[in-house]
Order: sequence, then structure tokens, then C-alpha cells
Amino acid sequence: MVKSAADLDVYVVDDDASVRSGLARLMRSAGHRALTFDCGEAFLTQAAQGAVGCVVLDISMPGMNGLQVRERLMRAAVALPVIALSARDDDETRRLARALGVRFFLRKPVDDQALLDAIDWVTGSGEVAPSPAPPR
Repeated sequence: MVKSAADLDVYVVDDDASVRSGLARLMRSAGHRALTFDCGEAFLTQAAQGAVGCVVLDISMPGMNGLQVRERLMRAAVALPVIALSARDDDETRRLARALGVRFFLRKPVDDQALLDAIDWVTGSGEVAPSPAPPR
């Protein structure tokens, strides 16, 4: 479990430079270290066993798509949780993502707070708010 945002690397993998840049700014504003990659192949050369954090992974990329990247991570036993982003939101894509262990699937354009909340949830770095007491 991650103790704080400062201990956390967020690997942003997206072929769109403006999306990578925007997500990197968002990650830094939340106190995370952002490491960006323009394709799945570049990310896979850097993904290491024991890395702390998570992957924010675009599903639709030329060359190796996000689902193929996730599959390669599984085969290599890299245990980074994956949050998928996609402009394409259909049942088949979601089913495939779930089958590959994707922890969250968010539709582009992604809501900044929803993404930050998803990162906190999959990494255990967020504080869990206490449940309100039931009315008496």
C-alpha cells in the first residue's frame, strides 16, 4: 500500500501529445510523479517489477493498443494496477478490459477528479472518509 502521493508514480500511456501533457500536469498538481509514454512499446521497456503506482492507459492507440499492453504486463507479472481511458465506450471493450484485470474504465474526455479518485482507490493512497452515522 502506498503511504502518500509523493511515493506514487503514475505512468501515462497515450498517443495524443496534448492528452499526455494535460494528464501529466494533473498528476503533478495532485503530488504524483508523472511518467509519460507515447506508445505501449515505449512504456513496456520501462515498466519494472516492483514499481509503485499505477498506469493510466489509453485503449485506442496505433500499433500496440492498450488491451495488448495490459496483456503483456500480466504475462510479465508486472503488478501495476491499470486505469483505462477510451473515447470508445462499448460493452465489448469494457468486457475485454475487465477480463484483463483493468481496475477502472473511464471515458474520454475524463473528469479530472474522477481520475484522481480512481488513482487513489487503485493504489490505496487516498484517505477513506468515514461513513456517516446512521440516523437514530
